[in-house]
Amino acid sequence: MSEHFPSNTGSAIVTNLVSIIVANREYLSEVDGAIGDGDHGINMAKGFSRCGKTLEGRELSLAEALDELTLALMEGIGGSMGPLYGSLFIGMADEVRGRDSIDAATFAKLLRGGLTSLQDISDAGVGDKCLMDTLIPAVEAFERAQASGASFRDALNQMKSAASQGRDSTRDLVARIGRASRLGERSLGVLDAGAVSCCLILTNLAESVEARLVA
Repeated sequence: MSEHFPSNTGSAIVTNLVSIIVANREYLSEVDGAIGDGDHGINMAKGFSRCGKTLEGRELSLAEALDELTLALMEGIGGSMGPLYGSLFIGMADEVRGRDSIDAATFAKLLRGGLTSLQDISDAGVGDKCLMDTLIPAVEAFERAQASGASFRDALNQMKSAASQGRDSTRDLVARIGRASRLGERSLGVLDAGAVSCCLILTNLAESVEARLVA
């Protein structure tokens, strides 16, 4: 059997996502404060912490844990980020529902499902200085690696690298969407908070999956 990880580790994987967002609450708000309201970290930590409480003492599948995260973000985060991240995670959950184990091909579907679900409610794309600058290159990097025969582990590493590069690319972009778009050229020179939080999420997700891979 090819490299895979058991789906019943969902609670642990999502709890790790909660931990990384909560740990970076101040940093995310600091990044957001340069061209936004400065509350991205506070809001994200609020929603993710809410999910963390619902997962305590429960052993859920990855789909079930992502469902809990979606609900917590939809109900716990004000503004646009709750629906955006909620759409991402429910799209991911739908691709692994009912599966006992998840291999690289299925994980590629999980990533693409999340992106497609998000694109159903957002027209944003690469170059708009937003989380899509991180997400789209990361998804495409994993898909390319997996399709070319790379190991699950190598594909995850390529996803992480693309996510980091996408995040960093937002420093040299002018915001085209959201409140920051009103700043025009003044939005140059700083990272986008959504791109930063998305990179944290994808990197942590990749590391959690890698730690649980079995042959």
